[in-house]
Amino acid sequence: MSIHSVKRECANLAWDNSIPPALHVKSGDEITFDCADASNGQLTADSTVETLEKLTSLAGFNPVNGPVFVDGAQPGDTLQVDVLHIENPEWGWTGLFPGFGLLADEFPEPALKIWKLEQEGFAWFDEKKGIKVPLRPFAGEMGVAQKKKGAFSVVPPYHTGGNIDTKHITVGSTLFLPVEVEGALFSIGDGHAAQGDGEVCGSAIETSMKVTVRLSVRKDKPYTKTPHFSTATADTPSGEYYCTTGIDSDVREAMRSAVRNMIDFLVAEYGLDRVGAYILCSVAGDLRMHEVVDMPNYVIGMMIPKSVLGPSNEA
Repeated sequence: MSIHSVKRECANLAWDNSIPPALHVKSGDEITFDCADASNGQLTADSTVETLEKLTSLAGFNPVNGPVFVDGAQPGDTLQVDVLHIENPEWGWTGLFPGFGLLADEFPEPALKIWKLEQEGFAWFDEKKGIKVPLRPFAGEMGVAQKKKGAFSVVPPYHTGGNIDTKHITVGSTLFLPVEVEGALFSIGDGHAAQGDGEVCGSAIETSMKVTVRLSVRKDKPYTKTPHFSTATADTPSGEYYCTTGIDSDVREAMRSAVRNMIDFLVAEYGLDRVGAYILCSVAGDLRMHEVVDMPNYVIGMMIPKSVLGPSNEA
């Protein structure tokens, strides 16, 4: 195993399989990425709402660091991304941008909140009222290149990852991505210190971050057609989860895809028949809206507690 790094300036504003790799690594290597925040440095700890008002567009937002070429990764494989370590600065921001967010029509004016990220692992929303937000940092953008030629926006999520904005993929979690091009061409960015499922206003607590991941090629997960992930922290009463996702511009189709993908996983890893897997999804699975604002696509997760399942080959 080798340890590598990707500098902040090795960033792009598109998913494009023609972008030359910033780095070549072997399967199992660890890489530390120095990622700018979602604004690409256009917002600082001293910014005010007037700073947002001067922005004529969101051009330059959501840079992703990479891409990284992983030796041995071939179309049809799965790239396993183990999230090992995350460092955030002492501040972050949350913004309302006109025309963006789930209730954009009801909140047309820009707004900006600058957060102080406490070392104790929380940020005050309103200290006088005792309202504080626990910090659980993660990278909102994680993905690989699509087989289709051309430049694809970093704003929406795709079946190959991208702006999946899924809060559960934090330190100790593992993400699985479908490989469509040689080397996978993995990129990462969009640091978040905290976010709820959905990111409804279009911003989390946005931060820069240094994030270390291990990239490994898997030949034994051909059913991975959209991002899957395995959680490692028991942040709910049901404990740890395995999750499949559905990504589509139609939220119902995204839900249907997430369930189909979980059925495929249960059949492949646990030897269930499709009827039994479908029933298990209904009685033990949780459908969640992970990302609902980065149009045109939604990210829906079908999450099954690991406590329900026996041993498998997914780890």
